[in-house]
Amino acid sequence: MAEVRKRKEIENYKIDDSQFNKKTEKKQDNNSKKKDVKEKNTVKESSTKKSLWVRFRIFCRGVKSETKKVHWPTKKDMIKYSIATVLFIVFCSLFFYIIDVIFALVQSIFR
Repeated sequence: MAEVRKRKEIENYKIDDSQFNKKTEKKQDNNSKKKDVKEKNTVKESSTKKSLWVRFRIFCRGVKSETKKVHWPTKKDMIKYSIATVLFIVFCSLFFYIIDVIFALVQSIFR
């Protein structure tokens, strides 16, 4: 998308393509250098094994940070959700009980 916009700028303002290409080449070179550095860092990190205790501490820190991001419901919300759940269970139980009784009656009538 960005290339299309730049191409339109070149066409609209009649900018020399060589100037445009030089700028994009420099950006691409910088990006490729950054990628190479990142790849080297990941190779170094993966080649050195961390002890079980260190990995466990990293895991615990991650869990702690994720639990801070959770939106915990209030007491009032929990009461509403609990009541709704119990009512839903009672409704489903009654529904299936009534269906079972109806099928039992139909079966006894046609026997």
